[in-house]
Amino acid sequence: MRINYSLHKISKVDTFSFDAHAYSRFKYGDGLISEKFGIDLAKGFIENHLKKSPISSQIVVISSPYCFIPTATFAMKNHFVFCLNLWLAENNLPVVQEAKVHRTITYKDDYGELNAEERINLIGNDSFHIDAEFLAGKVLIFLDDIKITGSHERMITRMLEEYELQNDTFLLYFAELVNKEIHPNIENYLNYFSVKSIFDLKTIINDENFVINTRIVKYILSTEKSVFQVFMEEQTTPFVQLLYNMAIGNSYHTIDAYRENLEIIKKLIIYQQKIILQPKIEENY
Repeated sequence: MRINYSLHKISKVDTFSFDAHAYSRFKYGDGLISEKFGIDLAKGFIENHLKKSPISSQIVVISSPYCFIPTATFAMKNHFVFCLNLWLAENNLPVVQEAKVHRTITYKDDYGELNAEERINLIGNDSFHIDAEFLAGKVLIFLDDIKITGSHERMITRMLEEYELQNDTFLLYFAELVNKEIHPNIENYLNYFSVKSIFDLKTIINDENFVINTRIVKYILSTEKSVFQVFMEEQTTPFVQLLYNMAIGNSYHTIDAYRENLEIIKKLIIYQQKIILQPKIEENY
């Protein structure tokens, strides 16, 4: 059994059943919106599926594939699980387990701008890996924030076939493009709805609920050098270090387009460390 469920359906280019401004901020790490989206998706899934057909088998929730830096979906996934677990516990059903889909390739391209063919060509050489033995006999719930062309879903399906997994599977999305006459780049229209420049990230990053993800790291590193330098000099030391560590962990230092800006971050970290250490050195004298 394989069932698709999306909380919101996109059928028009300028009218949405969700807040496009909030969705854009969610894509760049707004933790409070991630919480709301995760809870909303869980409640929708419970109402439309679980209350009608409760699942007594062990459920495994799996966020969208990532290498080292989680996607925006990961922050949404946490609250989806919290909400779902409350319902499962109240109904004396096994609470959720989690698993990760590992992916091997990172790329600079802005996925949301591509059409269906370009998307499948971009990720077609990627490979997804999961612990098939751990999943045996369990019901799988794959989460993603949005379904546009279904290219990621096809990769998940290919992975399940390669691992010969016959599990009952749900593919859940916060939103789905159902009008195929709309160009897939509507995804980027939503992604950038409230983020028009790198400086629009300030309120998101400085919020205590900020959750770093792949999109914000790539977006920052892709910024033109002079603008990037001004932006980075305004950031706190913890954020600068976090951005650098995440970028290295995702092998972005091997991508030519990111190298120059990563070198700027590296020099900024060294400078900040000297400033922090200087008072201690003077005290010793």
